[in-house]
Amino acid sequence: MLKRTGLREGEGLWIVPCEAIHTFFMKFAIDVLFLDKKRRVVKTVTCLRPWRLALSWRGRSVLELPAGAIERTGTRPGDQLEVVE
Repeated sequence: MLKRTGLREGEGLWIVPCEAIHTFFMKFAIDVLFLDKKRRVVKTVTCLRPWRLALSWRGRSVLELPAGAIERTGTRPGDQLEVVE
């Protein structure tokens, strides 16, 4: 993400395992979902700007999304994510 200038709609980065992220040196804001082992949302962070930190002690993975994705999709803590190929 460090060399990118943004994420397009539908793009994201899933980091497993992960309890904390940073946006140091990034050039754009992101939305962040912290997920537990069963891929349930345990925490949301909207519009995390560059040079910030985010963490969740209950999170086991992180999904980084384009800024505004959480609001557009109505994603909330407790939601279950399903991965399809």
